[in-house]
Amino acid sequence: MPSFTATLKASKHIIAVAGAGLSAASGEMTIGIPTFRGAGGLWRKYDAMGLATPQAFQANPSRVWQFYHYRREKALAAQPNPGHLALAMFSVPSLRHRMAPNSEFTLITQNVDGLSRRALEQIAATHPELAGEVNSPAVQDSLLEMHGRLFDVVCTSEACRYREHNTNSPICPALAGTENVFTKDEPEPHIDEADLPRCSKCGSLARPGVVWFEEMPWYLDRIDDLVDQADLCIVVGTSSTVYPAAGYAYAVRENGGKTAVFNLNRSEGDQDADFLFLGPAETTLPKALGLQ
Repeated sequence: MPSFTATLKASKHIIAVAGAGLSAASGEMTIGIPTFRGAGGLWRKYDAMGLATPQAFQANPSRVWQFYHYRREKALAAQPNPGHLALAMFSVPSLRHRMAPNSEFTLITQNVDGLSRRALEQIAATHPELAGEVNSPAVQDSLLEMHGRLFDVVCTSEACRYREHNTNSPICPALAGTENVFTKDEPEPHIDEADLPRCSKCGSLARPGVVWFEEMPWYLDRIDDLVDQADLCIVVGTSSTVYPAAGYAYAVRENGGKTAVFNLNRSEGDQDADFLFLGPAETTLPKALGLQ
């Protein structure tokens, strides 16, 4: 830890790449937010990854919307954990410069749950003296949600493509209760397309505003520039198997920068990291960033 602290203090261009493990501790204490892999990788009898594709939505929008309604309800019930809050606080220059003087920082998250954005809002609410700084464009733009947002809803009509932020619970009446009343042994419910979420602008079928497998993540050009400049890459709660995010730490090392991995368990490629902190990120991260 002292060696990492010294590296942090000397770094000027810092990025963090966050995955599902960052959010795993949020929500109900014994449940948390399910990840796509491991114990949370199945929803009812379906492979969660198989429900996160354009083809799955086209074939059965009822099933896919039930899955995303379930995820939305879990995320709405969750709260940012100390890992989210540590990264949010580190995004604030006046706080970050105590640990890393004159540094820049960007959080690149693969998570779609909105908890990192809510962590910034919580910092602003609980520390009024920091609200102006937290709400500044510089801090707000330092969070890149590369896989989209669970609470965005996007029109599927090519002529419209209207996107809006929607935190309604449930998102539509037909989905109410489907998040918890069915098991894999019960018949799969079917919801007519007309009763699924609709575009508020043109009335067409809407889809979740996330980046599905086979779709292009957001901000790739900007992230590539940040990776090229970075002298420290902090990897938090990710299995390092989803590209392009999985390649960012490697690229930083190739450019001569340092890497630090914060994961609950060993993961692919972590043997090449300069620093490896095993344990709950909500415990290790605040300590490492000097915010505990």
